Amino acid sequence: MCGVLAPATAPALSVSLSSTVPVQSDVLVPFVPFLPLALFGLILLVGAAVSYALISFNRRLLERLGVPESVEGTAFERSVRRFGVSTVTILARLGGYLAFVVFVVLGLTTLGVDSVTAVWPAVAAFLPRLFVAAIVFVVGLIVGDKVGLLVDERLRGVKLPEVGLLPSLAKWSTVYVAALIALAQIGVATTALVVLLAGYLASVIVVGAVAFRDLLASGSAGLYLLLTEPYAIGDRVRIGDVEGVVQEVDVFATYVESDEEVYLVPNRRALTDGVARKLD
Repeated sequence: MCGVLAPATAPALSVSLSSTVPVQSDVLVPFVPFLPLALFGLILLVGAAVSYALISFNRRLLERLGVPESVEGTAFERSVRRFGVSTVTILARLGGYLAFVVFVVLGLTTLGVDSVTAVWPAVAAFLPRLFVAAIVFVVGLIVGDKVGLLVDERLRGVKLPEVGLLPSLAKWSTVYVAALIALAQIGVATTALVVLLAGYLASVIVVGAVAFRDLLASGSAGLYLLLTEPYAIGDRVRIGDVEGVVQEVDVFATYVESDEEVYLVPNRRALTDGVARKLD
């Protein structure tokens, strides 16, 4: 009996195996066209996770470096606060967004998009430069604000109206240089940058010469007065129509007290109107 059953069992097993393989292949065939799309979605998920982790890392790093305290009170920080963000948030997100864009472009290449595949080398080379340019410009805005505040603090004791232009001039000069560096990072012609910088410097010199001619004249006269000392603190003098006791002499002005009032006399008037010093 065993000899009769053996030949019948083998063909049955053979038929079962051969019929199973085609059934499994038929089940997977409809999903094959969706595999690139699934891979694209997976790449986007990984990119989102990497972007989020990078943003968190950048935020912690910037906070440890003391960036929030450094930018506190600057015009840029006050401006971005109106939109519900902060300088630290912007700087932290720039790196994360750049990483996500890289993953998006990489995912599009898996879909076989010919246009994306063709420009991918150029995009891969341009994105880091764009990231650096954005960082340079944002940092330039922040540093410009700090430079303007520093100049304003240093010149706060100078009671001349022309001095009020110096903080703004220092701030926007810093921002302009940062903008030139940022443009150079994204491939703007160097010759054009040099021409722009030369034109900017020339305009600053012209505007400065016109706006600060009285200030420069008072500064030159102040240096002469400090070196020659025609009068000193405590002397009773008459400079033009102002008469009183000298309280202070600096590079730009002389402070004269008369009848419980203190007059600020630009030092250039000491040379143009003359000085009369009363002897005891």
